[in-house]
Amino acid sequence: MSGPDFAHLIRLSDDTGLYEHAEGPSPRREHGYCLDDVARGLVVLSREPQLSTELADLADNYLAFIAYAQTEDGRFHNRLGPGRTWQDEPGLGDWWGRALWGLGTAAARCSLPWIREAALECFDRSAHHRPPSVRTMAFAALGAAEVLTADPVHASAAALLGDIPSHVGKPRPDANWPWPENRLFYANAVLPEALIAAGDLLADDKVRDDGLRLLDWLLTVESFDLHLSPVPTGGWFLGEPRPAFDQQPIEVAAMADACARAYRITADPAWLAGVHRCIAWFNGDNDLGSLMHDEQTGGGYDGLTPTGPNINQGAESTLALISTTQHLRTLLRSTG
Repeated sequence: MSGPDFAHLIRLSDDTGLYEHAEGPSPRREHGYCLDDVARGLVVLSREPQLSTELADLADNYLAFIAYAQTEDGRFHNRLGPGRTWQDEPGLGDWWGRALWGLGTAAARCSLPWIREAALECFDRSAHHRPPSVRTMAFAALGAAEVLTADPVHASAAALLGDIPSHVGKPRPDANWPWPENRLFYANAVLPEALIAAGDLLADDKVRDDGLRLLDWLLTVESFDLHLSPVPTGGWFLGEPRPAFDQQPIEVAAMADACARAYRITADPAWLAGVHRCIAWFNGDNDLGSLMHDEQTGGGYDGLTPTGPNINQGAESTLALISTTQHLRTLLRSTG
């Protein structure tokens, strides 16, 4: 695996958005689109230093989808049917958090200035909400961190990021289970990453160090013999069997993002090793020794089951693959 391959993302996309599901590499058009995936698509495109004409068109389409999903009061629809009609009411679920993550990343990083401007306008329309879900807030906090990195005096981004420590909570005093929840669920590393970002950008060393402590513990419990062994879809608590399945690429991508941020802030090579462990998971250094991407299509496999990969190549898994491989740049810079 070299750098990110966008071929399958292009295959899953059309002039409306990004198809959620695939059968093998073929889009399941009958299942329609979801904002969750389109927002993640905007994140990875905005991280690219330069966009080809084809990828620039994708970024335009993804931003237009997010803007279409947004209501005047800053909530979002999530699911758009194949007939281009919304299949849900607007709300503040995880898709709201991921939308702000995508918008914040585009506003701060996208190489196309008109996308930066439009994305920031959409971000500002939604940033006043405070949903109760900790992961929803953590996704949004990552978008706020991007905005604040580009504009350190941006008020609504600072307010949103400043509220994340109270949503995540403090590490527990139990060294065996410092995690602030009673169970590990999904995309777990987004919680410590949000704390690390908040502590760094808002100059709160205690919050930053709480995030680093939680991430260190999470990387330890999600590893076995120096390879990544993510918690399964049903979650995990102490004493439950491991390895466990199905393992989801989103868990690996969240860990890669968090370790990359921790490395940028601390320059501790242990975090660089964590990034490498995540990339290696996709390349077969996992509990079954299975390659987790299709080398011909560029698609990511939908999960690691007890008998091997789920070879469907949907949007979430493909974006997790792209997001993780984008961190190869971090590895190359550190060794260059």
